[in-house]
Amino acid sequence: MNQFLKKYLGSVYLPILWTLIIAFLLSIPGTMLPNESHFSIPQFDKLVHISLFGGFVLSWNFYLSRRSLSSLQLLRWFFFIFILGNSFGIGMEFVQKYFIPFRDFDTEDIIADMIGAGLGYGVSNVLFIGYKR
Repeated sequence: MNQFLKKYLGSVYLPILWTLIIAFLLSIPGTMLPNESHFSIPQFDKLVHISLFGGFVLSWNFYLSRRSLSSLQLLRWFFFIFILGNSFGIGMEFVQKYFIPFRDFDTEDIIADMIGAGLGYGVSNVLFIGYKR
């Protein structure tokens, strides 16, 4: 089972798929989204953003950790993915503001995206850099 996980979760397909899922979900017109009042969890939307961008950073960093890179190279790449995740989150908010009907720009979503990317970055450094040593 462990080899299965490493083989398939460590391939480039998972982070690409995760990136496409984020782009799709954040591009859905507002009229197609479920009403947030149906959820009993306050600020459920923010938890979704944290999960999406934490998963983005983790999946790309897991893929990178499977490559023959030194710990220093991994640290650099992990930081680049963290910055890329933040840029992706900010960029998608502007896409929602200007191009997606009934969606708007939300600074709190950007903060949630950054928290998720930061958590993914921290977990990656602990799990995957330690794994390479």
